[in-house]
Amino acid sequence: RSGMGAMGNNKNVNVPMLPMALDALCDVMEARVESSRLEKERAAVLSEMTMVNTIEYRVECQILSTLHRENRLAKRFPIGKESLIRSWKTDDVKTWHRTHYRPDNVLLYVVGDVEVEEVERCIEEKFGHITAEKQAEGIKLTELKPEASKLADALVGNKDVVKSHQSWHYPPVKHDWSAGSNAEFVEKFTNTDDSSSAKYDLHLQESYELDEEVNFLKRDELVAKKKIRPHIFRHELLQAFSLHLFAKRPVEPITDLRSFRRSLARRVALAALQIRLNVGGRSDDPAFTFVEFNQLDSAREGCAVCSLDMTSEPHRWKDAICKSVSEIRKLGIYGVTPGEMERYASALMTDAEQLAAQGDRISNGDQLSFLMETVANGHTFMSPEQSYYTTVKALSTLTLEEVNEAARDMCSHITCINANEPAQDGVLIVTACSPKDAQPGDEGYCDEDSLLDTIYEACQLEIEPEEDVVVPRTLVPEEVLKKAVELNPPSWENGQFTDGTPNTPADKLTRPFTLRRLSNGIRVGVGRNPAESQRGHLRIIAPGGRDAEKRLGFKLGSMAVGSRTMQEGGAFGPWTREQVELFCVDHLLMVEINCNEESLTIDFVFPTSNVGNVGFGNDVQLGITGTEAVLQIVREIIVGFHWEEDALGRSKQSYRSAHESLQKNLEGKSTETIMEAMTDRDQRFLSLDVDTVNAVTLDDAKKAIMSQLLPPDLELVVAGDFDTQEVLDMILKYIGTIPADANSEFKVEGQATGEVKDFGSVPDLQLPGKFLELELPDSDPRAVSYVAGSAPNTWGTLADGTTVAQRVMAADKKQSDYDKRRRSHPLFANIALSLLSEIINRRLFSTVRERRQLTYDANFSLTGFERLAGGWFLVTVTASKEKAQAALEACKETLHALRTTNPVTADNLESAKRVVMNRHDQELRTSNYWASLMSGIQEESVPLKGPLSVTDYHAVVEAITAKDLQLTLECLGLDDKELYTAIGRTVQPEGSAPVDDVVATAPMQGMRRGGALMN
Repeated sequence: RSGMGAMGNNKNVNVPMLPMALDALCDVMEARVESSRLEKERAAVLSEMTMVNTIEYRVECQILSTLHRENRLAKRFPIGKESLIRSWKTDDVKTWHRTHYRPDNVLLYVVGDVEVEEVERCIEEKFGHITAEKQAEGIKLTELKPEASKLADALVGNKDVVKSHQSWHYPPVKHDWSAGSNAEFVEKFTNTDDSSSAKYDLHLQESYELDEEVNFLKRDELVAKKKIRPHIFRHELLQAFSLHLFAKRPVEPITDLRSFRRSLARRVALAALQIRLNVGGRSDDPAFTFVEFNQLDSAREGCAVCSLDMTSEPHRWKDAICKSVSEIRKLGIYGVTPGEMERYASALMTDAEQLAAQGDRISNGDQLSFLMETVANGHTFMSPEQSYYTTVKALSTLTLEEVNEAARDMCSHITCINANEPAQDGVLIVTACSPKDAQPGDEGYCDEDSLLDTIYEACQLEIEPEEDVVVPRTLVPEEVLKKAVELNPPSWENGQFTDGTPNTPADKLTRPFTLRRLSNGIRVGVGRNPAESQRGHLRIIAPGGRDAEKRLGFKLGSMAVGSRTMQEGGAFGPWTREQVELFCVDHLLMVEINCNEESLTIDFVFPTSNVGNVGFGNDVQLGITGTEAVLQIVREIIVGFHWEEDALGRSKQSYRSAHESLQKNLEGKSTETIMEAMTDRDQRFLSLDVDTVNAVTLDDAKKAIMSQLLPPDLELVVAGDFDTQEVLDMILKYIGTIPADANSEFKVEGQATGEVKDFGSVPDLQLPGKFLELELPDSDPRAVSYVAGSAPNTWGTLADGTTVAQRVMAADKKQSDYDKRRRSHPLFANIALSLLSEIINRRLFSTVRERRQLTYDANFSLTGFERLAGGWFLVTVTASKEKAQAALEACKETLHALRTTNPVTADNLESAKRVVMNRHDQELRTSNYWASLMSGIQEESVPLKGPLSVTDYHAVVEAITAKDLQLTLECLGLDDKELYTAIGRTVQPEGSAPVDDVVATAPMQGMRRGGALMN
């Protein structure tokens, strides 16, 4: 399948792009397999195999191999076998290509602003000469033709093959269906054929020379007639226990209102269960650290996969299984409550409404992906508007009984295990992943019998029906707000900037953003972005972050742990955490709270339309808008947040797990090692260890975070599809009435408010640089190399306080007055560093991958601090253990050549400009990007960031010269004596031999499961 997005004209040169795009695809169809190119791609694929072979990747492979044990998907992953990759010759590749890349096996999708007749004419012109017969002439290994014929006969002749009997887009596989499958569809795939095609090993169930060694467990039943397919994967890199429990069902095509209603009923049930697990499951002492339940149609696998994915601490694995399985049984037996039905039906309605409002502003890429998946699964393709009206019609008559019937079917693979329930046809599939160091007798030890017994026992526990929770329609009653206005009358003040922009008026709307300050000191930025219909993004920025721990004397880790505690909590005023979280669910609010080195940020994604509505059509009762709901949350975070011990406990557990995982992650631990050396172990820039996390008390966390939530220090920016004046009025009412001295009791000695913070700089590098080596026990060979050194921050300030602009101008003795003006622009260094990063990444790709064939990918990045002076660059390259040193040297040589023998060219510059400007223009479609542009725009601690950084973006990019970039490059610490380099390698665990039972192949795309409302 090939897909193309927007195929109009190039806006810069007015050249039709569709013919050029079709030419590129035609080249793919007629690819020449040259020896030199084959060797380059062979090296790239082998490097990619090493790069992706993380522990998460290996877990995914174990899961998929168990899930699809009955078919070829368990043995056929996209990257393939290393031994074969190393041995293939040009005839092998060309034969494979010509066998499959032929017109009768290709689907071409074109999505965009195009004329249908012109597209058809162009396709005929470009592809008309390619025929299956012509492609067959390129098949060099003729002895494979009889095998291909047998494969084709088996594919068509076997009734259980989903490819030939449901969708030609599916893989040529059969599936062992689980309980809850639609009997009508299961019957279609019952194979009674005894012909030679049925005897052909289409599903690769026989043993083959290159098969991976897999230790199958002995039991295939929990109890008599209740089938299970279990697998346990143990590895020294695993820190947590995880359970992955599956049912496979036929995809049910959505082709009429009846099937559409059933799909909506399933989504309502899924949403209810996921929220129960996430909200109710996060008790004072939750058994699991992550849990997700979903059912999604997968065209790549040719089935619908119903999945439970759960992780827990190793010693809590039994409790976690019991809790998650009990919730699934509760849904399957008792269904959803009337309140849940109302809540999630309303959420689906809002989701469809937002999509319809987006209309033709949906990106061609997204539309293409949706079209391809829809067609592949046999669903009826609908425009967003058609989908909206169909959703209205279906939900207006959807009953609680229909939803509960869908819940029963979806959960039946679990509910049927109860001793009082009759056995159902089908197999329950489960993979458990466990740390290798657990021993028999330990709480964390999981073996075949204990795993299966625990699952069975979990299905025998008594369960009670879910009770509806009273969810407030509003968090801030009108009388409370009225009193707040009387006590703290709000008003607007002028916006103020440090980039030379004049103050903006307090009583006028301005473009592209309206920038003001409230009388309590909070800086406010509002931007209308209609590109994301009925959606918005709000961000609160509190300068400080982990730097404030050191600067203001707070306990080490208190900011980081405190921010996560706030994320894990959520009780406000008279409302419990559960009520507030369900309020967020009702209003489709997503909240993320993060603490980095220099700030605390709170991000909200929300709908701008009325949400939490009750009823449909003319009987609908509108709730408040998502914008008003999010401002209520913001107000309560600042003035009414409750700090709870159980939230602190969940926060600490999250950081402990992250640190322990870091110690067994090659990339993570290697990066941490090089950062320790470059920062002289400055804790602001390192991960929190377990002892540090454990030492933080609730009072430590509360004092640290609340000291940052002082109104004169806060900035609130919001962008979205709304009326700017209405949003400003709501901000004035909800945020402007917060007292200016709110949280002042948490202010510490020496803490400045409402002015420039003394952030200082990153630590000076200890010279000369160092070469570091790290070894990590792992059964598989892997390596990663790094080159790092000093760099300016995002706005061009170096650690010693000088700036990129100053250094560039000092180095250019022949600069003109025009050059001085360009380089004095506040945005100059920011743009120069962006362009330079793009050029360096391209150079690394062409040198280290294309020319030297040492890696699949090499990446150059900057730390991106805005307030702290200085920063670092980091080049990351993954390679085989044998080539790690050579890859590192190649990266160093590339950087050196850029300074000397192969400097920045005009072509390099123009290409980078196109990429940077196109990226900027594309990201301007998202409200998240608008929020990032406004963040810090009125903050004194980011002096060069102001309105000019937005209004002059294109002009500054266009004005940059190759000489500017060459001189900017000298602001990086690229001398050999300044470089810190490192290589991280895996080594065989002590006392172990190389293992052969790890599936060293790539996971299939599409197995990542999304949220219940995003089906």
